[in-house]
Amino acid sequence: MSETPPGLTTQPTATTYELGEIVPWAWQGRIRVPHFQRDFRWQSKDVLRLFDSIVRGYPIGNLLLWVRRSPAEMIKLGKLIIDAPAHDEALWVVDGQQRLTSLANALSPEGNKHEPFNVVYDLALGEFIESPKFSLEPHHIDVPTLFDGRRLLTWFRTQGPDVEDYYDKAEEVSTKLRQYKVPAYLVRQDDLDILTDIFDRMNNYGRRLNRAEIFTALNAGAEEGSETRLNFARISDNVAARTLFGTIDVNTVLASFLARRGPDPTRDIRTEFSSEMRRSGLEFPMEDEQTAYREAEEALVRAVIFLIEVAGVPHIALLPYRAQLVVLTRFFAHFPEPGSNTLRLLRRLFWRLSIAGPSVFRGSFTQFSRILSNKIRRGDEEGSVQALLETMKDAVHSPPSPDRFRTNEATAKIVLSAWWSLRPRSIASGLPADVQSLSSVLGDEQTPVSATPYLFPRLNEPGEKDKRLWAANRIFLPFGEDLPSEVIRMLTEPRIDLDQTIQQAVLESHLIDDRALEALSRGDRIGFLQARQQRIRTQLEDFLARMTEWKYEDTPSLDALDLDEEEQSDSEIDFSNDRLQ
Repeated sequence: MSETPPGLTTQPTATTYELGEIVPWAWQGRIRVPHFQRDFRWQSKDVLRLFDSIVRGYPIGNLLLWVRRSPAEMIKLGKLIIDAPAHDEALWVVDGQQRLTSLANALSPEGNKHEPFNVVYDLALGEFIESPKFSLEPHHIDVPTLFDGRRLLTWFRTQGPDVEDYYDKAEEVSTKLRQYKVPAYLVRQDDLDILTDIFDRMNNYGRRLNRAEIFTALNAGAEEGSETRLNFARISDNVAARTLFGTIDVNTVLASFLARRGPDPTRDIRTEFSSEMRRSGLEFPMEDEQTAYREAEEALVRAVIFLIEVAGVPHIALLPYRAQLVVLTRFFAHFPEPGSNTLRLLRRLFWRLSIAGPSVFRGSFTQFSRILSNKIRRGDEEGSVQALLETMKDAVHSPPSPDRFRTNEATAKIVLSAWWSLRPRSIASGLPADVQSLSSVLGDEQTPVSATPYLFPRLNEPGEKDKRLWAANRIFLPFGEDLPSEVIRMLTEPRIDLDQTIQQAVLESHLIDDRALEALSRGDRIGFLQARQQRIRTQLEDFLARMTEWKYEDTPSLDALDLDEEEQSDSEIDFSNDRLQ
C-alpha cells in the first residue's frame, strides 16, 4: 500500500479579504499560482457572471491559499507579467485561481485590454458587458476606473454633463467592488504532498478536474525548477511543433503515457510512481518521472509520424478515434523501428478499427484502448501485431456512408483522409496540399470544419434539402483560403491563369468528374451533387480497400520465420528523424 501523507499540524486559518486589499496584492506579486494548477479556462461569460455576482452581494466561493516564503521572480497571472519581489508570506492559490486571475486582470488597466478580461460597466443598463470592439459609448466605464475611487471622480469630471446623472450609481457599484469580502482559508504547511492531497480531494468533490490535470497535480514536484520540467501540456506542444499534427488533448497524452508504461491505460493514476506500482509489473519500473515523460513524447512522435506517413491521416482533426493513438503509442514505445511488413499490418489494423472498431468494442473506447494495449507484449513485435489483428477477425465491415458528413464525427474524418490521399489542390493556384499547408489552416483545431466549407450553404429547393449533409456538398480546402465567391465559374470555365492540365488536376483532386462538371455548368445543383456523391463513394471504397486489405492474409513477415534478414525495404519508414520533410 502507498503511504498515506500525514495531516496538517495546524488547521487552516479562516479569514476574509476585501477586493480592495487582495487585488492590489496580486498586482504587486504577492498572489501566485502553483505550477500544478490547470491553465486558465474561463471565458468572457464566466468573468461577467463573476462581476455580476459581486455587485449583487452573492457568494463567489471560498479561496484556499498556501502561505509560504517565496523568492523574487517574474510571474504570469493571466495576461499580466509581474516582477514579483521576494515575500515571507506569499499567497499561493490552491483553490480560486480562475476567480482571482479574472479579478486581477479585469480590474487592471493593462489586463482589461485583453479577452476575456475586457469588462466594462454599462451605466445606462446597469450591468457588466464585454468592451465593444471599436470604441466605448459615453455611458460605458471600464472596470479599472470603476474600481479606483480617484480615477472614477476624474472620469466623471472629464466626461461632461451627459453622464453626471449616473454618478451616484457608479459610486455605489464602485464601493461594492472595493469592499466585497471574499472568505479565505490560509494553509501554513511546507509539505507539498499534503498540499497536493488537499488539492486532489477538493477537486474530486463537486467540480472535477480531468485525469490529466489531477495526475499533473499529484506528481508536480517542487515549485523550484517547474518551468523546465515536462508535463502533459508541454508534451502536447512539443509533438505539435515536431510533427505539425496539431494539438493532442492532455487526456489523450496521459492515456498514451500510461499505455507506454503498462498495458492498462485506465489504471489508477494516484500511485503511478509509488513503490507499490513498481512491484506490480510496470514495464519501465525504475525510470524517473522526467524520463517517463521524455520517452512518452518520443513514442507519441513515432506514432504520429506513422499516422501521417503510413496511415494517411495528416492531422489530429482527421483522426477517427483518439484511442487509436493511445494504442499506437504503446506499440511504438516497445517497437520503435518496426519492419516494413509490420507497418503494413499496422496500417490494416488502423483502418479496420476505424470502420469496424465501434461495433467490435461496442462503442466503449475505454475498453477499446485497454483490450488492444494488452495485446502488445514487450519483446514480441510479430506476436503483438498478430494479436492486435486477431481482435478484428470477426468484424462485420462495410464502408461508412458519405451521406451524413458532420465534421465532428468519425465518418467525415474517414472521408477526408480518403480525399487527402488525392492531395487536394488549391482552386485559386492549383498547387497541391501538403502537411504544412493543412497545419496552417487547422492549427490546434480538433475538427476539420474550417477546412471544409459548404459548396451550397442553402439548399432549399425541392429535392435539395436532404442533400445538404452529403459529402458532395463540402469541399476540402487545406490552404488557409476562403471559398472563392466565384468558385462555380472557376471550376466550370477555362482559365487563362492556369494550364489546362493543372485545371483538370484541380477538378480530379476534388472528385469532380465530367458528369458532375456538366451538371454544374448548366446550374443543375442536384445533378452535380448526385454525380459527385457517386464519385466520392467510389473513391472512398477504393481507398479503404487499399488501406484495410480485408481480402489479404495477415501473414507474418519473412523475418519472423528466422530467414536471413533482408535489407530494409524502400517502403519502410525511417523514424530516426522525427521532423517531416
